[in-house]
Amino acid sequence: MKPSLVSAWTAAYFLALSQSVSGKDCVCELKNLQRPFPTEKLDTILTEASQCNRSITSSQITEVDVLMLGVQRRLDQLEKSVSVLENEDDGDLYGAVSLRIIELELAEVQVLLGKLKNTIKSNKQLSEITATKLQNMTEGMQELEGFDLSYVVSKQQENRRMKRQLAECQQELHTTPQTPTLHPRRCPQGQLVNVNGPRTYGLTQYGTSYSYGAWGKDPKPAPGKEGMYWLVALTRSNAYANFVRHYSSLSTILGGVGPVDSPISSSNPSTNTIVGPNVVQYGDALYYGCYNTPSVCRFNISTRTVTKTPLPQNSGFNNKFPFGHLDATYIYTDLDFATDESGVWVVYTTPDNFGNVILSEVLEGSPPSLGRSWRTSLHKRTATNTFMACGVLYATRFLDKQTEEIFYSFDTETMEERYDLKIHLKKMQTNIQSLNYNPRDRMLYAYSNSYIVSYYAVFQ
Repeated sequence: MKPSLVSAWTAAYFLALSQSVSGKDCVCELKNLQRPFPTEKLDTILTEASQCNRSITSSQITEVDVLMLGVQRRLDQLEKSVSVLENEDDGDLYGAVSLRIIELELAEVQVLLGKLKNTIKSNKQLSEITATKLQNMTEGMQELEGFDLSYVVSKQQENRRMKRQLAECQQELHTTPQTPTLHPRRCPQGQLVNVNGPRTYGLTQYGTSYSYGAWGKDPKPAPGKEGMYWLVALTRSNAYANFVRHYSSLSTILGGVGPVDSPISSSNPSTNTIVGPNVVQYGDALYYGCYNTPSVCRFNISTRTVTKTPLPQNSGFNNKFPFGHLDATYIYTDLDFATDESGVWVVYTTPDNFGNVILSEVLEGSPPSLGRSWRTSLHKRTATNTFMACGVLYATRFLDKQTEEIFYSFDTETMEERYDLKIHLKKMQTNIQSLNYNPRDRMLYAYSNSYIVSYYAVFQ
């Protein structure tokens, strides 16, 4: 009888120890001469890698930067206060009020420095522990590679890489370069360089009852509604609303005269009602974050019907990625809606993007749908608000109780990001819960601690 052929790869792992023949049967006893693969060790390494991913979050990475920014801003303010104090020097006595202000500012700096010290210490310990784990995992993986005696895995990886490079090369050879298309700018008036105002500042008929909300004018109004203003106040827990209120003019919204309500639902909150203050109206429809779901809701004001479209998987909602600053968090601001010359936009983020802002077009329709999307390097928690103007995303941050700063921009046409704008907004209240731009009148509409405020955007 001829012995059966054994492949070379199998021969590297097995050796025939004995052979016996009984009648027409041939029996070969094989024994594995190689060490068994340590599956438990691989599972341990995978578990440690997962623990490392969970132990280091995006908020921890940016926490030191946020605290450093807060310290820097307060030191700048302290320097201004000292300058004021020096100017008040009468030779013998200093202004008691200025001294008290400096004392409070020094206390704030000391608190922030304490937080910064503890955070740096905690991050250092976490870094040392993680570095040790990474070293152990690296050594473990190198040990596991020793079990691949025939280099099967490494050769497969190399083959895949070479095939991918070959495919890319062939594609480049057969591709005819296209003539670049130049898209006209959507902002013929130029770039945003300043903000004047406030032009409007006052309470609505609600008084100071509701700190969170939004207001403005429709950039694409229905015929006969060109002068109308809309208002959404979050009437439940500063988080939820179930109707939008309209006024015929600026004087009527400030005086609370003749409001017309468009109910979304009879109860608040419930399915498809509003969550969060970042609401906009465009084309006689209200766009907002849907209650208890990461979706874009569109409320048709004329037909009083709601349609919606989901955001990408794992998009943050229900206070996972809100706006805010060191002293406050703006609740339920995971989604921020904006309008400009081209339509409606939505700002959000995901854990996969490390908490950095994602910008998507919202296409009109019933239901609405998402168009193109852009990923930015702006971490959402470092901003207080965003708005759009001429295809450019702008972000604001808290400087102090009197000043908000437009510090960031992202151009959707050129992909250019800037962190050095330094355009200041004079605030009448400490916080701005919502901010949106209207291209028809070039106004910024803000809702600030129950007050409605407007500013004029200056382009050049």
